[in-house]
Amino acid sequence: MRVKFLAFDSMGTRSMCTLVEADDARIIIDPGAALGPWRYGLKPHPIELERLREHKRAIESEASEADLIIITHYHYDHFPRLGEDIGWLRGKRILLKDPERMINFSQRTRAGIFLERLRRLDARVEVADSRELRIGGCRVRFSSPVEHGDDPRLGYVVEVLIVDRGEKLIHSSDVEGFVSRDQVKFILDNRPDILVCDGPMTYMLGYRLGDNVFRESIRNMSEIIGGGFLQEMILDHHLLRDLEWRDRVRPVMDWADTCGVRVRTAAAYMGFNENLLEANRKKLYEELGGKE
Repeated sequence: MRVKFLAFDSMGTRSMCTLVEADDARIIIDPGAALGPWRYGLKPHPIELERLREHKRAIESEASEADLIIITHYHYDHFPRLGEDIGWLRGKRILLKDPERMINFSQRTRAGIFLERLRRLDARVEVADSRELRIGGCRVRFSSPVEHGDDPRLGYVVEVLIVDRGEKLIHSSDVEGFVSRDQVKFILDNRPDILVCDGPMTYMLGYRLGDNVFRESIRNMSEIIGGGFLQEMILDHHLLRDLEWRDRVRPVMDWADTCGVRVRTAAAYMGFNENLLEANRKKLYEELGGKE
């Protein structure tokens, strides 16, 4: 199994877009990327806009050769925004979060519009929730819907397990750092070698992320790391919007060292320098200028 991260927060855009190349299948999970519309009272810097264009081109290019596209939920950093060209999805097999059940109003609306666009492209669309399928020797399993964080008003996501020649990868989607037991269960039941996950939203600590929820996230991530099955945790997305993210999750990092589990960002996995453009937006304007 070969893993390639196409767009992630540590690489400069809001995304968790992942390409998994198994022996018999090329699978893309969450082919979307976006930017935070406002940060520090500032709109995205021109450098962020250019990075977004680069990431979208990479996603479209890789999708043209994909056997399966997976969409875990309907936030625009995980699937194409309304108005974007999606011709690259023509004829593709797409498994997506159920657009009718366990979904909030805004995502149901987005899903309905997206599905109508896919119909015009003759895409082969199937509901993913709780499904299992095989593509040659590759097995793909989906969780039941779990909450997007700790508030059901934000909707639900599906977690994805891919098994190829005995190696297991789970893409957790937006669980916001495993803040509930339902989110953790799919991980403990399937015992992946590689876990691709978003960390807690520490840049909103004390606002949208309460101290008690943050502590639960630290406990749950530590339990996963201590389970004796994980080799590598890719920790990214929401967490990487905080310049002090390493200090925030230091207990998790230290425990991973003790357990022999490697924790790193998507950028580090790919051999890139971490480039937290959103978190550094104020600095970009201060040092490079640009129209605010």
